[in-house]
Order: sequence, then C-alpha cells, then structure tokens
Amino acid sequence: MRFAIFSILFALLAALAMAKAPLKSVIVSYPDSTPNSVLDKAKSAIVEAGGIITHEYNIIKAFACNAPTAVLENVQAWGNEYNALVEEDSVVTTFGGGKE
Repeated sequence: MRFAIFSILFALLAALAMAKAPLKSVIVSYPDSTPNSVLDKAKSAIVEAGGIITHEYNIIKAFACNAPTAVLENVQAWGNEYNALVEEDSVVTTFGGGKE
C-alpha cells in the first residue's frame, strides 16, 4: 500500500515538474551603445529557461523570442542600465489593419 501511494505522489510530482510555463512572444531591444555581452547574457538566460530565440536582428541590437514571463522580467531588470526594451511581438499594419 505504501508503495502505491509513493508511486502516485512521485508521478504527480514528475507531472508538475514537466509542466512548462506559457511562453510569451516578445522583441528585446537595446541601444546601439550596449555591449554584445549584455545581449548574449540575455539570450543565454532565455534559452536556459526553456525559451526560443526566433530571430536576431542585424541592423539594430535586438532579438525576437518566445520565453517564460519570469525570465523576461529578469532580462528587463538586467538591462535597466542599458535601457532594455521588452515589448510584445505583434503584427503592425497600416490603414486600419487591412479593413476597407
């Protein structure tokens, strides 16, 4: 009986541990004067937290990603010195979103 209860508890804990936090689609950008090491640190933290870098921009110091909200808050805090901007990734249109 103890073994059955222990097995059920273990299975529940394993299920909770494997549950992932929902990912948020954002663009993280920095001023041009920001060192590349700051961007590398942010990208590494996002990947380690289970996020995905979806695009790296070349003209500006920025990248797009899908990441858990908690790590995005950390990235925002680390970037305060460099004025990091974390904003939701969305479609931008002109002329009222294509409606005529």
